[in-house]
Amino acid sequence: MCQYAETLTRTPGDVTLADVEKLRTCGWSDREIHDAAQVISYFNYINRIADGLGVDLEPEFPILCADD
Repeated sequence: MCQYAETLTRTPGDVTLADVEKLRTCGWSDREIHDAAQVISYFNYINRIADGLGVDLEPEFPILCADD
């Protein structure tokens, strides 16, 4: 699922039926795949809107660094 999420996020046009089939062979149901795609896509959408409009994080949500 992590690979699917990364592909859907970075290069959504590269997602194919083979990617979905791979998830199915790993035991994911169609409903679970659908729900995951919805959540992944929603977060990508919100992040792009926030980045595109220059929205800053609210103070109670600090940015974590790799060293944290």
